[in-house]
Amino acid sequence: MIEIRPQKTIQAEITVPGSKSYTHRTFIAAALSDGPCTVSNALRSEDTLLTLDALKAFGVLVEDRDGQFIINGTSGSLTAAEEIYLANSGTSMRLLTAIAALAKGRSILTGTERMKERPIRDLLEALTQAGVEAKSINGNGCPPVEITGGDVKGGKVQIRCAVSSQYLSGLLLMAPCTKKGMEIQVTEGPVSKPYIDLTTDIMQRFAISLERKGYEHFTVPGNQLYRSGSFTVEGDASNAGYFWAAAAVTGGTVKVKGINGDSRQGDVGLTQCFEQMGCRIIREADGITLIGGKLRGIETDMGNMPDVVPTLAVVAAFAEGTTLIRNVAHLKAKECDRLTAVATELSKMGADIKATEDSLIIQGGKILHGAEIETYNDHRMAMCMAVAGLKVPGVRITNEMCVEKSFPDFWEVFANLYTQ
Repeated sequence: MIEIRPQKTIQAEITVPGSKSYTHRTFIAAALSDGPCTVSNALRSEDTLLTLDALKAFGVLVEDRDGQFIINGTSGSLTAAEEIYLANSGTSMRLLTAIAALAKGRSILTGTERMKERPIRDLLEALTQAGVEAKSINGNGCPPVEITGGDVKGGKVQIRCAVSSQYLSGLLLMAPCTKKGMEIQVTEGPVSKPYIDLTTDIMQRFAISLERKGYEHFTVPGNQLYRSGSFTVEGDASNAGYFWAAAAVTGGTVKVKGINGDSRQGDVGLTQCFEQMGCRIIREADGITLIGGKLRGIETDMGNMPDVVPTLAVVAAFAEGTTLIRNVAHLKAKECDRLTAVATELSKMGADIKATEDSLIIQGGKILHGAEIETYNDHRMAMCMAVAGLKVPGVRITNEMCVEKSFPDFWEVFANLYTQ
């Protein structure tokens, strides 16, 4: 357990590690490429290393050299793995379930008890349409999954993405390696649209051609090769959000380096929410600075930025007036039910917050007090509630090392808020 020490004024420059979302996708694209790839500034966390270990199990040779990863591409030819354990990494499970279709033979992907409750049926049904044998072993539409892959035909596929955009990202990443290519029609969703842009960005960086009509229709020609090369992962916008939030709640100033306003990461949009709440944002080529101001409540649709909803909710608890965070039902299928978890833990501190099926309603400006915060083994719960502790004495966070899932040195970086 860690107790957060309040800080009256913050003046800091922070550097966050590489983007988790970009790291997963870059590792996969490199593994499917036509030669050795050098990946720099990759996030080294529990989730991303699970993806890397899974790719090794599929027969990909990987070297860790001088802080860089050298991934030797297989030209899309993988070997099946008897069983791959992916803990509670939803990104790994969903992307690699699709990639397993390219591996010759039978692969089983499994994870924690929570992972065995997280839905994946829509992706399995789409893979079946593409000629892949894909099933939920327990028959409940959740992991563990069994994929029998090899030479995938591809063709026309329909998919629902109301729960996760990662189903579509997985299909897109595997599609160039199929015989016929794939024509993908999205029948519902997708939620979290910026992650689709991020996926197609990675594919195009690796010289994959595709056509799209918005977020509803994608055509990816088959028999393509991801082209090898050197790739640098940009900083993680989701993790940057905790430090912008730290400036917001304390009225301080924090610059997060390595991220700029042109990023395709949707979570950079959190800065726009903070602007609406009364903060000042300075966007420069080498980073984004937030200067705190008098906070006021806002109404916002966060369907495309689900990972930063807990962060926004914490800041909203310190804002005058009502904040309504809409269109976030898919947060119930994350590492924990984040809508309920955020409401429960902020309520312990005296916040007036209500979770509905698809929203959070926060009546801000209440006097808050310290509490022992349960993290539900969810990295984002630990990090967002640390922000509250900068303003409120007595905030104690249990199982604080769950941050290793996405930001292993979070507490060391967080300490810079006190020393600069």
